Amino acid sequence: MNIIIIEDEKPAARLLQRKVEKLGLEVTQMLHSVEEALNWFQNNTHPDLIFLDIQLSDGLSFEIFEQIDIKSAIIFTTAYDEYALRAFKLNSIDYLLKPIDEEDLETAVSKFKARANANAAVSLDFEAIKRMLVNPVEREYKARFSVKIGQQIKVIPIQEVECFFSENKGTYLHTFDNRDYLLDTTMEQLENDLNPKDFFRINRKFILPLKGIKEIQVHTNSRLKIILPTYKEDEVIVARERVNDFKTWLE
Repeated sequence: MNIIIIEDEKPAARLLQRKVEKLGLEVTQMLHSVEEALNWFQNNTHPDLIFLDIQLSDGLSFEIFEQIDIKSAIIFTTAYDEYALRAFKLNSIDYLLKPIDEEDLETAVSKFKARANANAAVSLDFEAIKRMLVNPVEREYKARFSVKIGQQIKVIPIQEVECFFSENKGTYLHTFDNRDYLLDTTMEQLENDLNPKDFFRINRKFILPLKGIKEIQVHTNSRLKIILPTYKEDEVIVARERVNDFKTWLE
């Protein structure tokens, strides 16, 4: 397994190398700048895994991805959390804040190993799948919701939905103008009715549209905190077991 570290502070790079190798992995290369990384990637086989600092001595490591198509898995290691959303759009396994906790590092490495094993086990005949789907049926998803307000019925287009949430055994729709409406449905039924390209269930309580996500923050225990434009009643947290799927959905 080919693993590299990109970190501008050499003592920090050596410390991370020791921690990684304690977990049974071997670091084969250490790079220390955007320029050095670009030169290396242009002349070497890309690794299986990159431990990547974001702020390097000569710029942000995102510049590497703007010039080279890198398919390696990535574990970000940084002192800054404001780049989390941009990082998750890349092929990232985890986002570890410095100083790196050894337990968090072990969890991130376990995620990488699990993904690597899953990828190795899957071999699909995509041409056969295409032949099976010559005449696919186009699925229709929910485009609007009818809600009762007193003796009136209000129709809410899907574009006005900031999030769906459950509370006291009820299912609610929350709009971008900061209003809540009770729905005659369940969260499970909503999952089936909503286009999965646009909506994601981050935990048992919340389903979010992509357009409703204002900000993503790194939270405790490898979870993520979502900031919505108007909903402020409760913390909106991506469940730990859903983080990888959520990051894939963002891509």
